[in-house]
Amino acid sequence: MAKKTIIVEQIASANRRPAVQTQTLRGLGLDKLHRRRELEDTPAVRGMINSVSHLVRIVDAAEAKKS
Repeated sequence: MAKKTIIVEQIASANRRPAVQTQTLRGLGLDKLHRRRELEDTPAVRGMINSVSHLVRIVDAAEAKKS
């Protein structure tokens, strides 16, 4: 059985944000705008995404295949 993954894209800058939010983005593997990472869908990753939800978005799988 394949592990479920999600694709996360950074849509806003971490400038002028609390350090903990910048560190969370780094933990997700995001450091510049419009970068995408495919991550394993675990509760820990979902929690990190929820804490910086205003800076990232989850990309639809169909949209990811187009680009």
